[in-house]
Amino acid sequence: MRIRKLVRKHHEAAKFLVVGGICFVATTAVNYALKLTVLGDKPVTALAIATIVSTVLSYILNREWSFRTRGGREQHHEAALFFSVSAVGVALNSVPLAISRYVFHLQVPEVSRSVQETADFISGIIIGTLIAMVFRLWAFKTFVFPEADARVRPPRRTGARGPRSTVTRHEPETELSRQIP
Repeated sequence: MRIRKLVRKHHEAAKFLVVGGICFVATTAVNYALKLTVLGDKPVTALAIATIVSTVLSYILNREWSFRTRGGREQHHEAALFFSVSAVGVALNSVPLAISRYVFHLQVPEVSRSVQETADFISGIIIGTLIAMVFRLWAFKTFVFPEADARVRPPRRTGARGPRSTVTRHEPETELSRQIP
């Protein structure tokens, strides 16, 4: 019962965490694919590219699911803000890995390959992702999708095969639109 209330109260954050989990898997897969092939000697670049790829996925999933009823901006303005916030997130995600590699020198030949990979995973994938995730949740709700219920939720299906209507976007109410019946 308590969990249900908690999820209802923080449904956007819960959805954001699910999207984050999906993007975490995407980031990890792309990062290691790049590190183990073409960018073996450039781990920070591999992580940055992986984070950028998952950011595009994140935009689609967050806009259409996590924050689907939020808005308040034109879509091109919203997208520009999303990717600007995400650029800061990419930088925040890369900083712990850069510190691990280039400040603490947790890289071959100073440490073994297994220590290097463990340090890369913990600093870049775990710590970097957590720092960037907290920042993005705050920034998305504050700047990118600032208005709750700015877009109408699609109605639920009435039957097993009932049609779903499309989401309609409401334009912000202006002084002139309030005067016109």
